[in-house]
Formats: sequence, C-alpha cells, structure tokens
Amino acid sequence: MSTFKWTRGVNGALGRLAPQIIASKMRRVFMTPRNFPPRDWELPLLAQSERITLRFGLSALRWGQGPTVLLMHGWEGRPTQFASLISALVGAGYSVIALEGPAHGRSPGREAHVLLFARAMLEAAAELPPLHAVIGHSMGGASAMLAVQLGLRTEALVSIAAPSRFLDVLRGFAGMVGLPARARSAFIQEVEHAFGMPLKYLDVAHYQMNMPGLIVHAEDDTFVSVRASQVIHEAWFDSRLMRLKQGGHQKVLADPHVIKGVLALLAGCRPAQRQTA
Repeated sequence: MSTFKWTRGVNGALGRLAPQIIASKMRRVFMTPRNFPPRDWELPLLAQSERITLRFGLSALRWGQGPTVLLMHGWEGRPTQFASLISALVGAGYSVIALEGPAHGRSPGREAHVLLFARAMLEAAAELPPLHAVIGHSMGGASAMLAVQLGLRTEALVSIAAPSRFLDVLRGFAGMVGLPARARSAFIQEVEHAFGMPLKYLDVAHYQMNMPGLIVHAEDDTFVSVRASQVIHEAWFDSRLMRLKQGGHQKVLADPHVIKGVLALLAGCRPAQRQTA
C-alpha cells in the first residue's frame, strides 16, 4: 500500500472517531509548504539575479531596469519557474521583482496561505517603485487578486492558472486526503480561523477588479480546473481570457502565446509614475 493510500485510510477511519484532531493535523499539513530546489533549466537565470531582502525579512530576486513588474509564484513554487517570462520582460525593458512567498525559499515563516501571500505583496509594494504590473501563478494569482482588494495598486494584473474561490481549494484538498464529512467541516473551520477572515470573502465573484488584466489557463490543468478562469473573467470587466489547449499547471508559464499576451498587455498600459509631494 502506498503512503498516500495509507494516509487516506487513516484519515477516513480516525476522521470519524476524532474529527477535530484529524482536522487540526490536516490544517497544518495544508499550510506547511515543502521547499524544492530549482531545476537545471532555472539555474542560468538564478545566477543572473540580484537577491534583495525587503522589510520583515521577505526575500526576492531582481532582474533588469525599467517599469517595475512584481511576480508571485504558487504553492511550493519558486521565482525562477517564471524563467522564460522573466527573460522576455527584461528584454522588453522592465525591472522584474520576483518574491519568495512566506515560508518559501529564504523568506521567513513556517506556514503559508493565500492571505499571507497577499499581505507579503502589499509589504513588498510599499518598498518598491509604483507597480506597472503584477503577475501571479496559481496561488500567487489568487493572492494577487486578493491583494488588490486589500489595497495593492498596479496598472495591470495577470492571473495564470489561479483558482476563483478558495473554498473550492479546501474542498479539493479535503477530498484528496480522504477526510469524511465531519472532519472536512472541522478542517474548513480550522482554516477559516487561521485566516481570521470568512472564506466567503475569498471569492472573485465579490471582488472589484478595476485594472486591465489577462487571465491564462490551460484546458489540461489537473490541479486547478479551467472552469475557474471563466468565473474570474466574468467577474473582471476589463480582462482578456486566454485558454490554451495544453500547458498543464506549470508548463503554461513558458508558453510563447502567454509571453506574447503578457507583453502586449503591459505595452498597452501607462507605466506607473512615482508621486511626489
């Protein structure tokens, strides 16, 4: 029996007997990321980066000069997963700042979730020049849209393979690890308590998105359903939806059509200007 099947079996049995205990354990698992080293194809771009440390110890990598573009990776992701896009942005004359989310890379923390990612983006933006664009992948895309609701200002926003509603993410995880009904409800309550915010607010259907945007999703994404992209598009008046036949959840980041679409969006937006007193 595989470890995963064994875990599902234990969760199913103990989740009926002690739902709160299993829910607490799975909440910790859900919020504790693993750090994976960069792949070989990421190393050249990593070597060209400048590492910077923002306030509260938040770590980031920087490339290029010009209008500032802020990148946020997804769960258990890395800045250099954007390698092809970063190279294109730098070549087009942009300064790219790619954050390492809380509890990822060299950034501090032991747990992470979408709200912590969003707050990290707000903290970073307070130290950076005005943002010309923000680009987020997966949970990074969800956190970017949430950060806008919390006050993040940017001229343009790109969401790649992002979920539209966080409750769907929780239900998907609970189903994957085999939580029975009572343990599943307790797990969702545990996460909501950790957030300190009702989960109903983490739904793009209730968001105000007032900047031009690009929504990217591959139809063969097995981690986040492509249906989420349509929900986001319908809630975001000034957005373009780009659906790809292939690209999965990760390879979509290097797709030439995506890179071309991002550059076109950014070229059509006025670069943000630093305000002076």
